[in-house]
Amino acid sequence: MQEKEHSFIKLFWKKLRRNKGAVFGLFIILLSLLTAVFSYVISPDATPDANRIIVEIAAKKPGYKQQFFKLMNGSKPSSGNYFSGITDNCQYIPVTSYKVLQDSVEVDKYVDDGVSEKTKFSLNGREVNTAFVTKTFWLGTDKFGRDILSRLIVGVRVSLSVGLIAVIISLTVGIFLGAIAGYFRGRTDEIILWLINVVWSIPTLLLVFAITLALGKGFWQVFLAVGLTLWVNVARLIRGQVLSIRELNYIEATKAMGFSHARIIFKHILPNVMGPVIVIAASNFASAIVIEAGLSFLGVGVQPPQPSWGLMIKENYNFIITNNPMLAIAPGVAIMLLVLAFNLLGNGLRDVLDVRN
Repeated sequence: MQEKEHSFIKLFWKKLRRNKGAVFGLFIILLSLLTAVFSYVISPDATPDANRIIVEIAAKKPGYKQQFFKLMNGSKPSSGNYFSGITDNCQYIPVTSYKVLQDSVEVDKYVDDGVSEKTKFSLNGREVNTAFVTKTFWLGTDKFGRDILSRLIVGVRVSLSVGLIAVIISLTVGIFLGAIAGYFRGRTDEIILWLINVVWSIPTLLLVFAITLALGKGFWQVFLAVGLTLWVNVARLIRGQVLSIRELNYIEATKAMGFSHARIIFKHILPNVMGPVIVIAASNFASAIVIEAGLSFLGVGVQPPQPSWGLMIKENYNFIITNNPMLAIAPGVAIMLLVLAFNLLGNGLRDVLDVRN
């Protein structure tokens, strides 16, 4: 048995490697997962939600460099960890130049391009090289002076989390209702099919709006809203598969042996329809990412200051027609790449799991 499983996995990977699109999609997904797990380790701004606001350097272009004086605020040492972010215990003050005095430093505080003001700060016994730091904002800053790259990195957590939870919800509901409808048929099938057709007839975005408004705005509400709209295509697929499999001889044999309906469905029917389910799960993952981005863009999804790619586009889309379009283009490209990756992987899995290939 173990040798058969090993040979199946080996054959599966051999077929999958032939599909360059699927390999590319899998690479992007794995890279996104690693980025999500270690986002606060690799993020230039490791504060919770990458929400370090420095209004003086708002809406700067990619590659912008700025020197800062780290003014200690007298609070306790930074709290948090590299999974949830570490709170700053200092204030970052942009400066253009500085002059060291005996126990203090005089800086030219950056206010705007060509505008600065002289201010004096105490060093509090610190060395000059620890009081000053130069940062590069590789993708620029948003209208609040926050690092776009950091918020882009941390924002991948929202997209992957929403996709994962939405897929789990949609698969759970869809597989359960589809299996019951296809196996028992009759009145049960008619009721479930009527429910599927009713939900199917409502535009997805409109249904998500209704659920979101009923549950309220927020991070966790998005999970439920998206998950409860994606189960319909899963239920239709499972129903069709179960309808065909339930007529096969081995299912009739299990009924003759007196097995319970639950055992027949979950042990003898559903394991044989998991191939198409895996493919549709990848498609639903991509759909969930797009829906979440749309909800956040419209203001009913993830709420500030939590970074979401859709919310980042909403906050910065007006810069597209000005001199800094990267503020909205960067999260848009991120959404496109991740959705493309899941679609490519789904298409590759469909080809690999097709018994005719």
